[in-house]
Amino acid sequence: MNARSARSRRLVRLMFANPASAVYLGLVAASMVVAAVEPLFGENPDTSMIWVWPALFTFPVFGVVAGLGEAVFGVEAPAWFFVGGIVVSALAQSLAFGAVLDSLRGRQRRRVPRPHGG
Repeated sequence: MNARSARSRRLVRLMFANPASAVYLGLVAASMVVAAVEPLFGENPDTSMIWVWPALFTFPVFGVVAGLGEAVFGVEAPAWFFVGGIVVSALAQSLAFGAVLDSLRGRQRRRVPRPHGG
């Protein structure tokens, strides 16, 4: 296995294969599904405001993405950029959650006393 493959696997493991990231990504995915389905079945005339929840779940990273969208597209950024920004923000924060959890686990492993043989 080469170093690039090992780095890619570690990145994917930190982003998806830990409890904190899995719960967070599930929360963001569920909020996006609700936001996408609500206009189809909801009777509220202002259903576009439901997209605030996925955006809020992905702050502060989404704030940077939204600022970038405003700089590139102006005030009216396209929907694909908005949804893509939520996905990219969620993945970046999931990676951060995984890295923090991995760091805390590593610190905890170093503190656990090892039994002496004998």
